[in-house]
Amino acid sequence: MKIIKKDFLSLQDKEFLLELWNNEYPEKLNYQTINEFDVYLDALTKKQHYFLINDEGKIQGWAFTFLRDNEDWFAIILDKEIHGKGKGSLLMNELKKNKENLNGWVIDHENDVKQNKELYKSPLLFYIKNGFTICAETRIENQKMSGVKINWNIKNK
Repeated sequence: MKIIKKDFLSLQDKEFLLELWNNEYPEKLNYQTINEFDVYLDALTKKQHYFLINDEGKIQGWAFTFLRDNEDWFAIILDKEIHGKGKGSLLMNELKKNKENLNGWVIDHENDVKQNKELYKSPLLFYIKNGFTICAETRIENQKMSGVKINWNIKNK
């Protein structure tokens, strides 16, 4: 496995990442078209993309950092085939190399369904294991997502 960093995504990258997103995130968060996905991505500022590539050259994970309200934020998605094998931590550590602080939203329940009708498993314990703290007082609640803010800070390493 190797990690490749990119500032910009090709159309081919976006097509693959949209499929990964729609397969692994809850169905409520899915995007129907590349254009919808582009609108989401284009609204993010100072994006950095990180691809986790297997030995056959296939993308098996994607993480990205961006700026929101003068804070560094991130998102990460792994192909379910590599869950529980340390690859998510590998990718997360790459994000932490250039940041002092990272914020994210995490779904903290298991009530959502993926597009294949499997239950979405909350990754909250993964983030705790990787040094994140739960900001219980800060939640996102809307028709697409119910989750809690998480934060990692280099000082709390």
